[in-house]
Amino acid sequence: MSVARLLTLGLTTALLATYSGGSTANAALPPGEVRPTTEGEPIGHDLGAAKAHWIDRGAIAWPSPPADDHSYDLIHSADASIGVENDRLTGDFRTIPLRVADGGLTDKQRAKWPHLANRTALRSRGSMADQSEVAVLSEVTVLSEVAVLSEVTEALRGQVVVVERDGDGRVVAATGAQIPGVLDDVYAAAADATLGPVWENGRPALSLWAPTARDVKLVLYEDPRSAESHTVRMKRDAATGTWSAQGPARWKGKYYAFQVEVYSPAVGRIVTNTVTDPYSLALSADSERSLLIDLADPALAPEGWDSLTKPAPTPMNAASIYELHVRDFSASDTTVPEADRGTYRAFRASRDGSAGMTELRGLADDGVDYVHLLPAFDFGSVPERRSEQKAPACDLASFPSDSTEQQACVERTAEDDAFNWGYDPVHYTVPEGSYASSPDGTARVTEFREMVSGLNRAGLRVVMDVVYNHTYAAGQDDRSVLDRVVPGYYHRLLDDGSVATSTCCPNTAPEHTMMGKLVVDSVVTWARAYKVDGFRFDLMGHHPKSNMLAVRAALDRLTPDRDGVDGSSIVLYGEGWDFGEVAGGARFEQATQITMAGTGIGTFNDRLRDGVRGGGPFDADPRLQGFGSGLFTAPNAAPGNGTEAQQRARLLHDQDLIKVGLTGNLRDYRFTASSGREVTGGEVDYNGAPAGYTAHPGEAVTYVDAHDNETLYDALAYKLPQDTSMEHRVRMQSLALSTALLGQGTAFVHAGSERLRSKSLDRNSYDSGDWFNRLNWDCEDGNNFGAGLPRAADNQDKWPYARPLLADPDLRADCAAIRKARARFGELLRVRDSSPVFALDSAEEVQRRVSFPLSGARETPGVITMHLDAEGIDPRWSSITVVFNASPRSQSQTIAALRGAEVALHPVQAESDDPVVKESSADTETGALTVPGRTVAVFVAD
Repeated sequence: MSVARLLTLGLTTALLATYSGGSTANAALPPGEVRPTTEGEPIGHDLGAAKAHWIDRGAIAWPSPPADDHSYDLIHSADASIGVENDRLTGDFRTIPLRVADGGLTDKQRAKWPHLANRTALRSRGSMADQSEVAVLSEVTVLSEVAVLSEVTEALRGQVVVVERDGDGRVVAATGAQIPGVLDDVYAAAADATLGPVWENGRPALSLWAPTARDVKLVLYEDPRSAESHTVRMKRDAATGTWSAQGPARWKGKYYAFQVEVYSPAVGRIVTNTVTDPYSLALSADSERSLLIDLADPALAPEGWDSLTKPAPTPMNAASIYELHVRDFSASDTTVPEADRGTYRAFRASRDGSAGMTELRGLADDGVDYVHLLPAFDFGSVPERRSEQKAPACDLASFPSDSTEQQACVERTAEDDAFNWGYDPVHYTVPEGSYASSPDGTARVTEFREMVSGLNRAGLRVVMDVVYNHTYAAGQDDRSVLDRVVPGYYHRLLDDGSVATSTCCPNTAPEHTMMGKLVVDSVVTWARAYKVDGFRFDLMGHHPKSNMLAVRAALDRLTPDRDGVDGSSIVLYGEGWDFGEVAGGARFEQATQITMAGTGIGTFNDRLRDGVRGGGPFDADPRLQGFGSGLFTAPNAAPGNGTEAQQRARLLHDQDLIKVGLTGNLRDYRFTASSGREVTGGEVDYNGAPAGYTAHPGEAVTYVDAHDNETLYDALAYKLPQDTSMEHRVRMQSLALSTALLGQGTAFVHAGSERLRSKSLDRNSYDSGDWFNRLNWDCEDGNNFGAGLPRAADNQDKWPYARPLLADPDLRADCAAIRKARARFGELLRVRDSSPVFALDSAEEVQRRVSFPLSGARETPGVITMHLDAEGIDPRWSSITVVFNASPRSQSQTIAALRGAEVALHPVQAESDDPVVKESSADTETGALTVPGRTVAVFVAD
């Protein structure tokens, strides 16, 4: 490299001699310091990988220890022609010399990139990152950093390779570089850019963040499928890397895409991608083209939208949430016009007379606050045009209840039918087209709003299930949007540069500035433009905690006067699981169950779930029992449950897990455990982790079933002894649900569990079609148990357990059983809503008012007694006591605090049509409460 070229890189003449000998790997280290080393496979000549990490404009993290006589360069090629032949570089490229930095990465860099902390640090020879250089540089003239930045930005718009040469100049290692870090550094100003369609004075502007693109053009189309187009040049902003174009008002309603010329590491060459807008607000069918609309256009607002009155917001510590799938809701509802079944329009206010809307209104009257909708953004797993959707070509109802035929027939059309849970996003901020009357045009926008309006008018607020942690595709796939705009940026990459897939699909990287920004911008759009009242984050533990706090802060800034919504009332919760390449804080502080304590953002409580159901979701034998499924008190003879003594011990531990869950899963709540010791919630063990982890009761989302894994009814079918009567199955279903409904924090229920919903033992029905996912509002069609053996893909190893159950006609719920289950559920909701003591708003109040007076060494296996001090906050009662009797026999529990008090069964249960719960009694002299078997009884004291 010439001296002139080095000067262009920002080196002064005075420093040239310092670096003229090549690598500084031999330089002496300060006393006590050692040169960093790394572990890993040899790098070799692998230009298809990206094992180097370009973390900022002046530093590269290199995956192998430095060698004394080796030199390093970053090379870049505008035409992507770099190759290696006979240990020599080929192609047309430019070179940026690198040096090994003594001491490795800086403390700041290690903190930002913990998984790279021990890597060798390579710095560009013009970098001023080392404090040791400051004294030298202060006495010489430093060339403008503009030249350095120009070199970096040019490199980023082509193929980038980092090479290591030995003392003879032979290439011993060559690999691509991961570039998210340097993009975030160089284009930090993009964090404040406005992206996507924006309207001003009736004129649209479109902006796309594509800093690595060599060119971007806007392509306009007249209609969804026309080949005719008009191309418009876009202007690049050097500070942000954003390309923009402004157009006339007549662009409104046109379809569009971007033509992006960019280097793609996936194919190792410069490509020209015609790609939709990551910030799309509307689309043509199957996400083929973006549609230019203004969400503020009055023509897109359904009647009454601007004056819509919402139900009063309910905070997380008091909320009851009903998880529902858009298609499930009406696909089997014959009271909905056929054309509207499985669509947004089934929720319209005009559908109040349908069976489904009648049921939702009834649930709202009983006390449900929110409907949580499974993904309803644009996803990739369902053909959006109805004419292209396929249905099973079999008479599914004709096969035996334990047959393999149903699942085999469903499997043949699974990829092309109308059903999927939808956890495979293509565009994050557009309603899904298969749920609309037409996937082209603006119907999906208006009809989504009609759905929100209909639910609000039924007394329910709306939560969206959002999936920002992964995408449908990456690389050059036709459905890969983000990665075809800025290749290698939006997705989280593993050490070799391949895309991480621990979430099941290509993982995104919200730790990168612009992916994190996309999450925030998308959520705010749903809140403002669609009046969504809450968001449930799928696999939230794959997000940085900081990203979730940024979402919370952005929502809190929304005001009714300026934005039309009160953002502070919008609820947030998610799956705080800790796994994958980010587990244990490997890359950043995650948004997991434990780290989210104190944020007010909720996480799902799997501790109570497992304690009630028994076992875990991935057991080889699904018959492992728990508190709510007969462990010890009604053993099912499965070997995995252990001996009688082991069952008793495990049951008592499950009861401790449930007690912690009933407090809102508080980390610091103190109580007497079944061992007789006083412990905190955080000291109770859950598979090696603390059972209690929240700092506020509203941070626990308490549930016993959800769309994932078997429904509660199906889990109990596996776990209860097969000869358990339907009457007692109903009682155990209600008792299990009561642990979620009568505890502190958020109560979460899967749609249909209140009516014994079954998926015929399918533990993962995401692609099992309408047949296995039927939600019947008409009890005459039963609860869907015995619809055939569930799909082989996720259930075949369970078939030996499932077959005899599905063949048993006594396990199929009839109308009487379904009506009883629904009635008990409604009573539990009304009990929950009857007193503020079920919705305490602080850990201190829970500690003061919630107790388990019979917990300890003499605790009754199969019974949990919870006492709630309502003095001063409940105008009617001084206390409420709940006895959860999961055993098959009547049990008495003596509460010293109730001696001499006027105690009676809760008025809701006293008026119940359940004769069994009415057998519950209280002895006012002794304080003894007697509760029949498999019953939850609530007692109130004046």
